[in-house]
Amino acid sequence: MKDKNTSQKKVLLTGGTAGIGRATALLLVREGYDVVVVGRNADKMEDVFADNRKGNPRGILEGILLDLADEKSLYQMFTSFLETHGCPDILINNAALAYNSVLSNADFSLDYLLRTNLWAYMELARLTAQEMIKQGVEGDIVHIGSMSADVREKDSSAYVATKAGIQGFTESFRKEVNPHNIRVSLIEPGSVGSDMQPTTPEEERERQQRYEMLKAEDIADAVHFILQQPRRTNIVNIQIKPLRQFI
Repeated sequence: MKDKNTSQKKVLLTGGTAGIGRATALLLVREGYDVVVVGRNADKMEDVFADNRKGNPRGILEGILLDLADEKSLYQMFTSFLETHGCPDILINNAALAYNSVLSNADFSLDYLLRTNLWAYMELARLTAQEMIKQGVEGDIVHIGSMSADVREKDSSAYVATKAGIQGFTESFRKEVNPHNIRVSLIEPGSVGSDMQPTTPEEERERQQRYEMLKAEDIADAVHFILQQPRRTNIVNIQIKPLRQFI
């Protein structure tokens, strides 16, 4: 099947209103992709649109307010996307919640963490791949994981479990769908400045200047790099850490 031009490609991106997702959405729209971002916060969604209007976009940016942990809403969102846009050419699973140890107190349950950080990845990957296979779309599925899957830091057992799950699922799933000319890639960042970090923007800028923390735009660049490769190649896994992060 002939590959589409960038300007014809439709992207479904979760967690697109902050951090890595926000940076990725803005970059891809500037590059001519049509991007639908999924997020939970209306104010942050509007901020993304405002920044996009300043960036001379070549593509189209749309937004969907949705809690990915809500099974019924997720299915409704995907069905609506198919009706409005057709099959996604690209799925970027990025939405994630921060969580420390299973022993920690949190504002939400472990079930909610797993549904957001892992179940939604698996379910959207399944739905998207099934539709790609059905329609003969040679598409891309990109998962944003974390180097925590390998580092397995102390006091992060709940978060680590979700990222290790993404790592294992992505590798096995890739082998299942590659025969259908669907590419699956995993990006595992180290420390990245984002809303998930327990640091202030000023502290993050200082760490970035010391090469101890990445910018969200660094990961967005990696997503774009993957998507720009010729169809005969599949970038399987990219790990990106700050130059001076030694774990």
